[in-house]
Amino acid sequence: MNKQIFGDKAALGEAAAEKAIGLLRAAIQKNGRAVFIAATGASQFEFLAALARDPKRVDWDKTTLFHLDEYVGIPETHGASFRKYLKERFISKVRPKTVHLVAGDAADPMAECKRLGSLISKETVDVAFVGIGENGHLAFNDPPADFTTREPYLVVALDEACRRQQMGEGWFKTLEDVPKRAISMSVNEILRAKEIICCVPDRRKAKAVHDCLSRGVSPDFPASILQRHGATHLFLDKDSASMLAGG
Repeated sequence: MNKQIFGDKAALGEAAAEKAIGLLRAAIQKNGRAVFIAATGASQFEFLAALARDPKRVDWDKTTLFHLDEYVGIPETHGASFRKYLKERFISKVRPKTVHLVAGDAADPMAECKRLGSLISKETVDVAFVGIGENGHLAFNDPPADFTTREPYLVVALDEACRRQQMGEGWFKTLEDVPKRAISMSVNEILRAKEIICCVPDRRKAKAVHDCLSRGVSPDFPASILQRHGATHLFLDKDSASMLAGG
């Protein structure tokens, strides 16, 4: 794992975007196209803004995007919808050729998992953009995460810590409003990506960063599994790194 610490979240976002642009351009040059996974949430604001600032730096018409996760039962029009987030903050600005979004309001969430799994299983993912939750989750794989399943997408239960984070970030007014289930890319599917860019700003993530980097690889700290991926690029700011030795 390559770890870098920046003075603030803006610098973190700029540096992570530069790395992402380089990886996407290299994949396009080598293979004629690039396949990537996109995360959402407050931790990705600066990164996605920097990545989309100058669309001409990447030939986005040669890219395919897979969506990381979405709440079950949330329509795209909902203010907390990750599909809405991606379309407004990223997709509308760079216009990837192919976009595979998670339909959280699908009538049959398991069938939606199978649909997406069938699509991504045919691809080699060049780079995954992810974050780490306040509870250490990777995508919506809350602790204890499933480190064994090979299914690409899962219907998962969201724990209270995860749901409180979503409320705390302002996506929902009350805890009761936060869905209790989501469709999430599995841990092993994320690890299948050739490269992983993990952006984790803010002091509220400091304990999760410490636990996932300093307490060994464990399903109780889901993002700790990134230590076993040889091409993970972890971008922290001084606040999220504040509990690390020398952070």
